[in-house]
Amino acid sequence: MLRHNSLVAGILRKHRSWCHYAFHQSNRRCFSVRRTDEFNFNRDVYDLEGGDAQDDEIGRYPCVTAEQLARYKAPPKGVKMLVRDFVQDSLYNPNYGYFSQRADIFSPVDPIKFNEISEAAEFDAVVGRLYQEYDSNIDPRNVTGRQVWHTPVELFKPHYGEAIAQCLVSEYLLKYFPYEDLHIYEVGAGNGTLARNILDFFQRNYPEVYERTQYHIIEISPRLAERQRKLLLPQHPFVRIHNMDVFSWSVPVGSPCYFLAVEVVDNFPHDAIRYSVRRQQPYQGLVALTERGTIEEVWEPAKDPLILRYLTYRNAAKIKSPIVSYSRLAPYLHHVRRFLPFAPNLTSPEYIPTKLMTLLELLSRHFPLHRLLLTDFFHLPDSVEGHNAPVVQTRLKNEMVPCSTLAVQPGYFDIFFPTPFETVREIYEIIMSRLPLSPSGQAPRPSPMSTSASPLRMGADFFTANKHGRRKPLDGVTSTSGLPVGQRQSSVYLHREFIEKYGDIHATQLKSGENPMLDFYQNVKVLF
Repeated sequence: MLRHNSLVAGILRKHRSWCHYAFHQSNRRCFSVRRTDEFNFNRDVYDLEGGDAQDDEIGRYPCVTAEQLARYKAPPKGVKMLVRDFVQDSLYNPNYGYFSQRADIFSPVDPIKFNEISEAAEFDAVVGRLYQEYDSNIDPRNVTGRQVWHTPVELFKPHYGEAIAQCLVSEYLLKYFPYEDLHIYEVGAGNGTLARNILDFFQRNYPEVYERTQYHIIEISPRLAERQRKLLLPQHPFVRIHNMDVFSWSVPVGSPCYFLAVEVVDNFPHDAIRYSVRRQQPYQGLVALTERGTIEEVWEPAKDPLILRYLTYRNAAKIKSPIVSYSRLAPYLHHVRRFLPFAPNLTSPEYIPTKLMTLLELLSRHFPLHRLLLTDFFHLPDSVEGHNAPVVQTRLKNEMVPCSTLAVQPGYFDIFFPTPFETVREIYEIIMSRLPLSPSGQAPRPSPMSTSASPLRMGADFFTANKHGRRKPLDGVTSTSGLPVGQRQSSVYLHREFIEKYGDIHATQLKSGENPMLDFYQNVKVLF
């Protein structure tokens, strides 16, 4: 096991005094982070003859999971866990997790009247005033580390939600109407604003589709689930809200459906890996909460099944690791590097979306006829060191303060990751290329538009010349034309491209001609 010695201290890039305040002003058990050598050096396990007392101590710690820590009232000591479990526990622990204690979603009471605003500077002032008014309603006794954050759904309501609604209804009318109901599943619906905007749009513009709509929300937070019920059920009583973790879903859904994950996966836990410089073998990251109250990052050869499965998918997609050098000179450079003092023997970290991968596998398994709409950040400023690294931040005196490390006090910091959309798309298509079966072993039910099974098997090969960009047809499932055409593979859009294609851009245009819904969130992409 290797200990990471590259500034693992929980030092903020500014307002360093906040560390003392955050760690010692709460009534929870606190952790400090021991400062170690300020260079990126790890002892090479291949040359290691025995370990020091520190490594022996961490090696004896039990390896726990976030599920096991869910019953704890405060973070324990003397344990270690994978990075994804540390992130999961820090964000979602029901007793001290960040989202259960310190996060709120900004939502203007009334939609912003964009056409009455002169220019972008005035728009910024309007948003700042609304944000300050919303923030002033927070209980001052519970403000330590609390964040109020906004999403495009809330900031541009109802227009952003209506763009998503137009995207869904366009494909539904083309592919399924009137033979199938419109089934929509939304995970992590927040305040319920997106669901309301979509359903209001259907009710107003497509009443025949609205009558065929079934809307499901899968929400892990009891507080938000109750808020969604109050917002949605009075006007749209058919909405079903499942207060559960989406990863606990076990009911097979055999009908065609749309699955929405809007501004959700950035807070999905990730794993961290590094590669040995000499042999380019992957190492998995762990976080140790030591008996002395320090937080340490340690590394061991990759053996976790989820990490290995992600790497297998990525290899199958012929996507190389962005942190490994594939130059022919690399072996010689690595040999010379060994003789340099304090030279690193591991690469910089890479954060991989293993939790998102399990969601894609779940969709393939339980929602075999789904179409996924996923939108989130693909780039984030002020991230910690590493490729696809997260932003770790908290709030101090109404100012967001980024951290330089992931090893911070659980529960006080928001941790969110960029999404490598192109890589995720390739892995998603590999997962969906396998014939999905329900837990009972049965294939998805045939569509009412299908004819018989054997002609579909015979006809599937007829379309080989056009198979690029489409998935393999499922037996018994046809298009509206009655032909065995496979589902169109997903595409990745820039935020602006998606809004220009499906949104009413005139509704958010300022008098100056500027358009915040197009100009904001340029670091967001959409997979559909």
